[in-house]
Amino acid sequence: MSTAMEREETVEVPTGRGLGRLLASTGVSIAGQGMVLAAVPLLAARLTNDPFQVSLTVAATYAAWLLVGLPAGALVDRWPRRRTMVIADLVRALIIGGLGLAVIAGVAQMWLLILSVFLLGVASCFFDPAAQAALPAVVGRDPSVLARANGRMWSLDLIGRSLIGPPVGAALFVMAAGLPFFANGATFLLSAALLVGISSLHPPARVGEQFRLALSIREGLGYLARHSELRTLTIGMGSFNFVYNLAYATLVLYAKDRLQVTEQGFGLLLASAAVGGLFAGYVVSKVGRSPRASTLYAAGLAMQGLGWLMVAAMPNAWVAAAALAMVGAASMSVTILGGAARQRLTPDAMLGRVSAITRVIGIGAAGLGALANGLVAGSLGLQQAVLIAGSASVLAAVFFWRSD
Repeated sequence: MSTAMEREETVEVPTGRGLGRLLASTGVSIAGQGMVLAAVPLLAARLTNDPFQVSLTVAATYAAWLLVGLPAGALVDRWPRRRTMVIADLVRALIIGGLGLAVIAGVAQMWLLILSVFLLGVASCFFDPAAQAALPAVVGRDPSVLARANGRMWSLDLIGRSLIGPPVGAALFVMAAGLPFFANGATFLLSAALLVGISSLHPPARVGEQFRLALSIREGLGYLARHSELRTLTIGMGSFNFVYNLAYATLVLYAKDRLQVTEQGFGLLLASAAVGGLFAGYVVSKVGRSPRASTLYAAGLAMQGLGWLMVAAMPNAWVAAAALAMVGAASMSVTILGGAARQRLTPDAMLGRVSAITRVIGIGAAGLGALANGLVAGSLGLQQAVLIAGSASVLAAVFFWRSD
């Protein structure tokens, strides 16, 4: 039976062709999703006072990736990427628009909200790997060009998801609870329209005449496991996400209890992390070539660990803001450079699967980190959870540094 490696037909296209539309699509859809990031918990709080049910709105997205992520990545490597992204956008517009109608009609219930978030996550399981696979098809595989393109894309993600979307979504929700959902639906439609105009995306190479989903997933897992650099990138991402959520999951409680900040002040703390991420996005996008995966995650984990240790050791809001800017910079750096390296090292016929596998592992590690945070903070205290996360991050950095 022929393999993806044997049938690889990667097609290079003129650098930058279609990049503007791809970035514009990312910018508008992510801004809309940022609105819903604020609107979903606000709507959940109106529908119920049960903390467990509210938490399910967050868990629903994780569940979508854990359940659907691997088969979605295999199918993305079989289907034309542009068509996959356009259909995913249209499906997401339909889902979020239907939720908005239910809110306006006054018939929205928690089960519908949780189901909608889950279905949006399922559609993202197809859109996100396709978008990651589309980027090198648009700009080529030159390391410096890929780093710049990833830097621009992830900076737009950060701006829309963290700086613009949430405050706009909250303001629209106050005006009328259904507005942010309709606005997000409109951004998905606009994103789909922009993607239709991209002419430089080619279908991925076919993997034989007959397609078997389980075999395709195993092939992707096997390829990643055998490729030492891709394997290190994936383990690094999982490690980074685990220690991040080991500290972040109850950061809002730590900020109120130890840092004595208001709800508005907590929002400013998160904004400082976003500012650090934007600065790092500008700097690292100019890197000519990504460092080795072990070096990248050694540096990223060390910077993250130092940030969390500062937060735990010096409970001061200004110190915490500076420290969170470091954490945000570390997160953006490993995201951009790691993503560029993954795209450069992975054959086109494998890129959807490798991207999806990495995302599933990263999300699973984030969920485990949040669970560990709850156990540690509940038994030892909020400050101790942040301290342990910082220490674990530094130890992980030493491990990656020694393995270089």
